[in-house]
Amino acid sequence: MLTVDKPSVSRPSALVSGRRHLGLVAALVLLAVVGVATKADTFATTSNIIGILALASTIGVITVGMTFVIIGGGIDLSVGSVMALASVWATTVATQEYGPWVMCLCAILVGTISGAVSGLLIAYGRMVPFIATLAMMVAASGLAQRLSDRRTQLVKPGNSAIVDLSSQRFLGLPLLVYIFAAVVAAGWILLNRTTFGRRTFAVGGNPEAARLAGIDVRRHTVMLYALSGLCCGIAAIIIMARTTTGSSTHGSLYELDAIAAVIIGGTLLSGGKGTIVGSILGLLVFTVITNLFILNGLDTSDQLIAKGLIIVAAVLLQQRSNR
Repeated sequence: MLTVDKPSVSRPSALVSGRRHLGLVAALVLLAVVGVATKADTFATTSNIIGILALASTIGVITVGMTFVIIGGGIDLSVGSVMALASVWATTVATQEYGPWVMCLCAILVGTISGAVSGLLIAYGRMVPFIATLAMMVAASGLAQRLSDRRTQLVKPGNSAIVDLSSQRFLGLPLLVYIFAAVVAAGWILLNRTTFGRRTFAVGGNPEAARLAGIDVRRHTVMLYALSGLCCGIAAIIIMARTTTGSSTHGSLYELDAIAAVIIGGTLLSGGKGTIVGSILGLLVFTVITNLFILNGLDTSDQLIAKGLIIVAAVLLQQRSNR
């Protein structure tokens, strides 16, 4: 039987990834300089930096899951709606009666099951990932609206342990930032130091070759989308902590932010190549841009235009480096 060895990263590939990471770090430094030059009294303050990290935490956890899916050759358009559904389900009156731990468990289970359903439709139903996750996005959004009756559900005072993730701090940072850091670290280890990660690269690079090498491609695909859903459940806990609510409106356009962060971080849309570090650096670039637009009172439409241009530039750079 053929076996899959740990894929070796070629020197040119490693150099390209390193250069991209350095480029993203340079972009962050440049954005920081712009922030200090335009809003010196607010941008470099501790409260603003913590606000940037808190915002990055919610989308960042989703970005980790999205990185796995795209490296595996797929795409997940449902992450924002699944996160909203998980937050709504966790904040219903019936769920809140069991306390904060059950609420967190509910959010994680709802997210994971939703992701697994998408994976089953893709792997065993042979649906295109774009269509399957688009259907899940619509269905999850509709179910969230039905459960909440289109109303925002508040986290009850008796479940303040969830809110404490945002209000309580350790070494000056909210606890939710540490949750984000833990997810990133776990994602990096899973992708770079385990068989699961090696199989993800193999499936995304060449599914048929991976199948011939003994990898159950369909089962692995389901696991990838379940992992993405798990990340959505964790993100739902973070958004509940930040807003003290569960709402069907949570996660609007989060899927686009996550996909954009993964792309500019260097992950190929065709699959088979990518890094967690690059995705997180890409996320931070987008988050700082959003913060600069807000601080300078610029229109939201201009912010979307800027993000669109960045995505186009990132894809063009990818194509050039591939050639």
